Amino acid sequence: MNFSLLRFVAAFALIIATIPAANAAACGGNFDAWLAEFKTEAASKGIAQSAITAGLAGVTPDQGVLSRDRSQRVFSQSFEEFSGRMIPPRLGPGSNRLKQYGSALARIEQQYGVPGEVLVAIWGLETDFGANTGKFPTLRALATLAWDCRRAELFRGELMDALRIVERGDLAPAEMRGAWAGEIGQTQFMPSSWMKFAVDFDGNGRRDLMRSAPDVLASTANYLASYGWQRGKDFEPGAPNFAVLQQWNKSEVYARTIAAFAHQLARAP
Repeated sequence: MNFSLLRFVAAFALIIATIPAANAAACGGNFDAWLAEFKTEAASKGIAQSAITAGLAGVTPDQGVLSRDRSQRVFSQSFEEFSGRMIPPRLGPGSNRLKQYGSALARIEQQYGVPGEVLVAIWGLETDFGANTGKFPTLRALATLAWDCRRAELFRGELMDALRIVERGDLAPAEMRGAWAGEIGQTQFMPSSWMKFAVDFDGNGRRDLMRSAPDVLASTANYLASYGWQRGKDFEPGAPNFAVLQQWNKSEVYARTIAAFAHQLARAP
């Protein structure tokens, strides 16, 4: 189950309701005309024509994405309800991942300062350790949301960054599948976060957050470190690093669940 879109709620609130004039005529109208205009803009921003063609050829709107976007519910579960449902079934698998990737996690903590149990907790909560990353074609989902007028500018930027991921060679368009709102990878990065924080930790020349656990975990640590994670400090509510967990996800309940899960993992035999 994917909850990572919650981290963007605050960002949505800051978006100006009126679409800029350059895009007002295009959003929500004829999709092919909108797409042609978007491709022209992408090229003007320096994105390679090969990436634009590969990423957007044959793209059509996805009504399933629009339906999900319009039926979002306010996150209303209590911490006890949410953590009680999410942590227990993931505690054993999470403890196993801590041991399996212990060497990589130790090197990641040395470099970024983020404990392995925090990273494994996020990994488990986001996608069940990579088992449920989502099946929506990312470029189609983002194009749909960028064309739609509700949050056009936000998703227009994410679509640009998705094309930059293709251009950089991190992923082929067919590999880009994830959640309906464009999150991809085993800890559900939006394309803009992928471009900012993804790292090649396994040294194979690709930033692969779809298949490489070391890349996934190190990139997640890089995200948290970039938002001010303090090495050796606690991450319970009120502690210095709890605010950083809320940069990962704005929901206090979700951030508290990460912290509780991580503390349980640290105590696991």
